[in-house]
Amino acid sequence: MQPSIFNKQVPLTGRDELFLMNMFTDSQLVVSPDVTQLLDRLDANPELADVLSETEQSALEDLREHGFVVESRDAEWRAVDRFFRDVREDPSELRVTVLTTLQCNFACDYCFQGDHGDYNATAEKMSTQTANRLCDWIELRLDELGSKQFGLTFFGGEPLLNLPVMYAMAERLWRATQERGVDMRINVITNGLLLTPDVVDRLEPFGLHSIKITLDGDREAHDHMRPLRGGQGTFDRIIANIRQVAHRCNIAIGGNFVEDTVDSYPALLDFLKAQDFADKLVKVSFKPVIREQPATATATPGLIPLTPVGLDGSTLGGTCMTSAGSGAGSVCDSCNLLESKMSELREETKKRGFETLDGVHMGPCDIHRRHSNTVGPDGSIYACPGFTGERTSAIGHISEALEESHRRSAADFESLAAWKSCGDCAFIPVCAGGCSVASQSEQGDKHKPTCHKDSMEAALVTFAHDAAGQMM
Repeated sequence: MQPSIFNKQVPLTGRDELFLMNMFTDSQLVVSPDVTQLLDRLDANPELADVLSETEQSALEDLREHGFVVESRDAEWRAVDRFFRDVREDPSELRVTVLTTLQCNFACDYCFQGDHGDYNATAEKMSTQTANRLCDWIELRLDELGSKQFGLTFFGGEPLLNLPVMYAMAERLWRATQERGVDMRINVITNGLLLTPDVVDRLEPFGLHSIKITLDGDREAHDHMRPLRGGQGTFDRIIANIRQVAHRCNIAIGGNFVEDTVDSYPALLDFLKAQDFADKLVKVSFKPVIREQPATATATPGLIPLTPVGLDGSTLGGTCMTSAGSGAGSVCDSCNLLESKMSELREETKKRGFETLDGVHMGPCDIHRRHSNTVGPDGSIYACPGFTGERTSAIGHISEALEESHRRSAADFESLAAWKSCGDCAFIPVCAGGCSVASQSEQGDKHKPTCHKDSMEAALVTFAHDAAGQMM
């Protein structure tokens, strides 16, 4: 017997106890120092179990039942392999993120999409014909998988610029899921400018679950970061729109910061706390801006550089990566750079009573799930929103007419296992080697790990004290 490599312990301030957590089983205990000393002794001598006292044997058995002690490291690694395989093949829920359009009505300076130059004149927009074919494809997938849950996320660009497609898909797929006894939930990721009660009225009968809206700091910071083309601010209008619909559906708030704006977030949190819809916000979380930047350029603090990934040397060309995420932490909410700032913002958010990501339970993300896909406006299928628009990264098409490039790309994504290069890091089960988009953009290889261990270590300390307080 050996201690699990996924054990983490945190000394509890002001207490002669430690918080013990296994990142694989998610077991959590508050223990005395002699328990962790027992684990250390067992690590030094795996045969120790044969000579322990009855009390120690009992403690060891309790630890084994919770996954803190394992039969052997080889057996544990085999269990990890099974875990990732099960995550990948799990058919219980089909998740589809639909990019209704790559057009956007904002002119954010950090985004390569949006209302810049003539981008919107040529940016793709899903047609009703493509939307109908996509619904055909989804219904076939539901029948093949026998899934009991279906998650539909509308994304972009700005998805509300293509309301006819959203409404048509929502209505048809609601009927299809009801006929099959499938629970359907709709999430919308929007900048909030076009969000109205009418939008909620149309989607609510068809399983509307949550709407995620981006606020990049307080009014001044947000209006600087996310203006219209003419420089007009958007903060006040978005807040007014939230106020009109917050009582009707779950609202999640996301935000993107750079070093110049991160200090404005406490003021944003104070503002949100003072609003009459504060208790309707189901999650509030922030992360660094993602910018397009050549790989050879000098790294800018606080930015995630996006670099060429295509065989033709083109940049990532698709989703607005700054707002990726459903509000449930399922899509690209795992980026954790500027560790100290991320930790500070989590604490400031919790102080105001808002739910936020704990910084520990961050994955594995949907790129590791075979039955979670993103579909671009032209019907191309991708494993992750971050690769949308890069044709060489498409893993298929809703027409089912697979090209050789699709097969190669699908096999490439199927083999993702960056965590196998992470040694014996305890965070492997909840990180899986980090964000594949970040690995591709920062290192030119999505198969390499992108490590944010320092951030997760910091988050674990806070998580441990919060969890231990609840156990008292």
